[in-house]
Amino acid sequence: MLTISENAAEVIKLILVGGESPEGAGLRISSSEGEASAESLEAAVANAPEDSDQVVEQSGVRVFLDEQAATVLGDKTLDAERDDNGELGLTVSE
Repeated sequence: MLTISENAAEVIKLILVGGESPEGAGLRISSSEGEASAESLEAAVANAPEDSDQVVEQSGVRVFLDEQAATVLGDKTLDAERDDNGELGLTVSE
């Protein structure tokens, strides 16, 4: 099952608060091309999971994974780190 680091949880909380998301909302990770690869994944705020989504709740946040994302991220950790410009972004690690 996907693990959500404390740093990633803080970033997700900021995203959800910034979008004024309703109670129970979360970050939905899905495959943009129907492929099961890390490169094809994209994330967006969702008010609720879709019927077939796997729901991961950790550190006070909810992440919804479609079937392909659940396959790709099943044994990974969602983390956050700063890029070369100093911007925080979500990353996936082993």
